[in-house]
Amino acid sequence: MTTDQTAETERFQTGRVLSLSAGHAVHDTYTAFLAPLLPLFIANFGLSKTEAGLLSVFAQVPSLLQPFIGHAADRISLGTFVFLAPALSAAAMSLLGIAPSYGLMALLLFISGVGSAFLHAVGPVMAGRVSGRSLGRAMSYWMVGGELARTLGPIVIVSAVGWLTLRGTPWLMAGGLLTSAVLFIRLRDVSDRPGAGGEPLSWRPALQSMRPLLVPLMGLVVVRSFISAMLTTFLPTFLSEQGASLWAAGAALSVLEGAGIVGALLGGSLSDRVGRKTVLMFSMVATPLLTLVFVAVTGWWQWPLLALLGFTSLTVTPVIMALVQESYPEKRAMANGIYMSMSFVLRSGVVVILGAIGDLLGLRWAFVASAIIALLGSPVVLLLPGAGRRKRISAI
Repeated sequence: MTTDQTAETERFQTGRVLSLSAGHAVHDTYTAFLAPLLPLFIANFGLSKTEAGLLSVFAQVPSLLQPFIGHAADRISLGTFVFLAPALSAAAMSLLGIAPSYGLMALLLFISGVGSAFLHAVGPVMAGRVSGRSLGRAMSYWMVGGELARTLGPIVIVSAVGWLTLRGTPWLMAGGLLTSAVLFIRLRDVSDRPGAGGEPLSWRPALQSMRPLLVPLMGLVVVRSFISAMLTTFLPTFLSEQGASLWAAGAALSVLEGAGIVGALLGGSLSDRVGRKTVLMFSMVATPLLTLVFVAVTGWWQWPLLALLGFTSLTVTPVIMALVQESYPEKRAMANGIYMSMSFVLRSGVVVILGAIGDLLGLRWAFVASAIIALLGSPVVLLLPGAGRRKRISAI
């Protein structure tokens, strides 16, 4: 590798990282349509909260493919599927409004999940390739795209329903189609495969080497999923039951995700400096405590608490993604795919559990249960491997 090529790989390529983040933002704007629409689907189809929670499971099932997608991406380029993901998810999610049955909604959500699986397994690795030595910063930018999407998505869909009605939502897919075209033009030469530092490991040795991280990480994902699923899936429904309008309930989710943009941006970059575990422990303690306060108050007091919740709860993901990728540089896509699959699948199961608790005891008690579980589970952060950043960064 020449001096110029080395300098290029070590440089943080802001334009390309931002392009990938923007593609992530557009894609996840569409996948954020489901939660704000749940109150309408519950009313129109007579769904229980458990059935409503199951809708998110249909969208998450394809995430089981992510380890296999990542394993393949360590050998062949799958960037084209990343570029196609916004178009696929945009089409599926925009058609939800005219779906005539629960079964067809489930199918559309599954199709969207396939596009999401490719994007989330391979997209962060592509961003990592052009991040130089600032992997945490790149993951923060990537997550900012996702949080911006979850901020805008509820506003976009409730506004569209207000202006166009549910029957008019298919027009929204145009943005995803255009985004896929732009991503292909701008990023078709960005690699998602390992660099020249070593050959990808086969399945068995790769999984064995990842075990010290993946076992405690699974525990962390489980306990965190109770809080994140409660906030991002059932918040609009919870507020609607308290008397909020559909627009206000959707706007509350946007406040949460908007504050999460700041948390995601600062979380990864800060963890580059003070350590991954420090940032993770802060989030895992602060978020459940704020959740308990949130359910104890009413009225305008809930709005600043939602902002604080967004900031603290959403600092976690870029930190974990950086930790996973820097720990296994020779198997980045597979490691990232395993983490993302584990995260999506476990969260889906948690959504169903929380929906059942909501049916039995009410969503307020589901919020309380999720907070207690997350708080009691926070010490799992201490079980994560303690390899220092400087030691690992040389291998990236």
